[in-house]
Amino acid sequence: MSDVHVRPFRPEDEPLLFGLARLDRGADQRTLEVLERETVFVAEVHGSAAGYVALAGEAGSVRVDQLFVRPEHEARGVGTRLLEHAEGYAIHRRARTLQVVVSAGDRRALQFYRGRGFVPVADDLLELVLPEP
Repeated sequence: MSDVHVRPFRPEDEPLLFGLARLDRGADQRTLEVLERETVFVAEVHGSAAGYVALAGEAGSVRVDQLFVRPEHEARGVGTRLLEHAEGYAIHRRARTLQVVVSAGDRRALQFYRGRGFVPVADDLLELVLPEP
């Protein structure tokens, strides 16, 4: 995980990140809209994009809208590093919670988020209560 560097999204990242989204669930117009309007951070491993997280601010909360990791980097700490960065960003924004929507059938995602302290608060909604800044 020490080889993972997280940085802000740059416009030249768009084609690569669109390709990552396509690998997961099929990229669409919504993916492009997310990249344009949300706060996006890119994880790099040895200078190459390995994943990204897209965050949206809501009243007192930051929501993880998308978190994708390239298949060859799965289970290597990239997703964890992106989520840690998202948590730090949310704390910096003075959010009280970090939220993510995960479908009940997505066991891998549920296990990932619950293993990092997220708890269910509504149907498909998990939440992590953040410390005061």
